[in-house]
Parts: sequence; structure tokens; C-alpha cells
Amino acid sequence: MARTVIDLFCGAGGLSEGFRQAGFSVLAGNDFNEYAGETFMASHDGAKFLRGPIEDISVRDFLDATGLQVGELDCLIGGPPCQAFSVYNHQRGLHDKRSDLFKEYLRCVEGLKPKWVVMENVTGITSAGGGRAVREILLRLNRLGYTVETSVLRAEEYGVPQERRRIFFVGNRLGIPVHWPAPTHGPGRLPFVTVEDALSDLPELRNGEDPGPVKYRSKPHTSYQKNLRGNSALVYNHAAPRLAHINLERMKHIQQGGSWRDVPFDLLPRGMKRARRCDHTKRYGRLHPEGLSSTILTKCDIHWGAFIHPEQDRSLTVREAARLQSFPDWFVFAGPRTEQFVQVGNAVPPLVGENIAQSVLEASENAIDCPTSMHSRELAVAV
Repeated sequence: MARTVIDLFCGAGGLSEGFRQAGFSVLAGNDFNEYAGETFMASHDGAKFLRGPIEDISVRDFLDATGLQVGELDCLIGGPPCQAFSVYNHQRGLHDKRSDLFKEYLRCVEGLKPKWVVMENVTGITSAGGGRAVREILLRLNRLGYTVETSVLRAEEYGVPQERRRIFFVGNRLGIPVHWPAPTHGPGRLPFVTVEDALSDLPELRNGEDPGPVKYRSKPHTSYQKNLRGNSALVYNHAAPRLAHINLERMKHIQQGGSWRDVPFDLLPRGMKRARRCDHTKRYGRLHPEGLSSTILTKCDIHWGAFIHPEQDRSLTVREAARLQSFPDWFVFAGPRTEQFVQVGNAVPPLVGENIAQSVLEASENAIDCPTSMHSRELAVAV
């Protein structure tokens, strides 16, 4: 019997795609974004999508959509919107109404009573409001009967070609010890997957070029490319945003791994002419082919960070951002291009999700082999 998962605040479904790759059956997802819902439904065959603010979705809605009874769900996953805690939000804090959405996740935990819980957020949640949100999450889950642990995971250590730090809450109500996935990449392990490893088979584009679905530039050069391509014959969501002429002039001076510091003073934006050399370290950054990508955001704007293609004078496409997030190429993102970038940037990299899902399965299987602390009946339905 397939293990079951429901994804709250699912967006395009990066976390649930990772769980699917690990063998879980994705039964349902919820998000208020209609374009994310289109992507989720197209990429999660058989899953129900409950559109709308989570505050308007009841536990009964999820049970009716999935056919489950209370307590039957194997894992409830989700990433409550993180903008209120993000370091990119300079007014971040618990006064932002989005900072309360984790309470909706807890409401669904209380009503659905899943065996396992997995929640993701930005690391800023640990400091916003003096860490009050983290303390409340742990306290309320504990009162609901869950043993929960937290850990900050680095996406690059799990084969994602991107520097990305996120905190995860993982726990269960079965008394099973939580096992965190062991890193697979880095010093002493497999080499990090680089920008070139991820992107070198994708078609070349000029600034502003939109070829529509297009053939690959070449055969896959790396195992990473081969895995993400799967059986895909065409490249989707691969269109270069059109940048102003002044930005093209700036790019000509920016070397691989460089940034705004490479731009002649007279070409800098007015505000950056007043910046110190130690400020804005990633702005107008050009990715280095042999390095990792900077964190993919909801807007790959060169004014925000290092989103210039390593070899071509243009900014990244949605498909390139998705590659750097470890999305399979058959994931086609719906909606206007700005909304596609939002879906990609908000997502948990599927490779990270798959590693967490595998650790949940391994913890459950190990507990079955040594069921000293659990009732055998509950343990049997945990896997």
C-alpha cells in the first residue's frame, strides 16, 4: 500500500515531488495561487488541488477530497509562506500577518492527526520575534503528541547546484526517533553539482528571446542533466527576460563570479554609486560555471542578486532557475513568466524533499525492525 502525503501551501509542488520520487502517493495539495495550482495539478497526476486561502479550507475538506479518515494520513508536509521571516524583507517580523500561517498548518495537524509531520521555512524564522514562532511550533506539536526535531539543511549537500539554507521541522506521533538525511555532496563526499553541470545542455538565447518549446542544445553532459531530462524531448519555460540596453552594457564588464564591482562607475545605477565595495555582494552577479548558484529567489532580477548567465549576456530563464532548484524538465510552470519565477523560487528543491522523505521511510522501517517503544498495531500502519 502506497504511503500517503498531503501538501499544504504546496505552490508548484517541489516538496511533494520529492516525496513522490521517494515512493509516496501525493493525495492532495492546497495553495491560494491559481497558477501554482495549475502547475501542481498538471505535475501530480491523481492528486486533488484545494484552491484558496488555507484559512478557508477545513480538515473535512481534505478528508473528503482524499477519502481518508482521521489518523490515516502518513505524512503532512508544507512550507507556510516565509516572506515575513525572510532576510530579504527588511521589515520582517511577527507583526506581518503572514507570520501566523504556520498556525494553520498546526490546525490541520490537530484535525488530520498524520503519523508524520514535515514543515519547511527560511532560517529567519529562528530569529524573528526572538524565535517565538519556532518555540510555539515545537510546543504545540508536542502537546498534540508529536516528537519533533529541527535542522537547517544545505541544499547543495544533497546534490542541488545552489547555495540554499532552510530549516525543517520533522516529527511523528509514534515514538520513532527522527533520522536526518546524511549529506551526499561536499568535501569527502561526491563533488558539488555545479552551475555548468546543471545548465550546459540548455539552448543558447539572446536577451529577450522567447523561442517557445525548443530542442535541447546537446545530449546530456552530466548525470544531473540526464536525471532531470528524463524522457523530455523539448525544453519548456526557456525564455530570456528582456533587459534594458544599459544593463546589457553593464554585463559586458562583469566576469564569471563577478558582480557590480566590475561595472565602470559611470555605468552604475545612481544608488549603487554611493555603495561601499562590501555592500550588495551579489547584485549584478554573473554565475561562475564551476561554482554553485546563489539562492534562487521569486524574481531572478539582476538588481537583486547573481542571476546573470555564466556565458551569455542575459538573465536566467525560468527553466534555468528550475534546473538550479532540481525540478525535472517535464515540470511545466503555468501562468505569466513573473508567476512562473515565483513558483520556482518559493519551492523546496525536489532533491531535498526526496532525501527527507527517504529519511522518514528509513526511520519507520528501522523502528519496525526494533519495535521496542511502539505499539505493534500503530507501527504497522506507519509504513
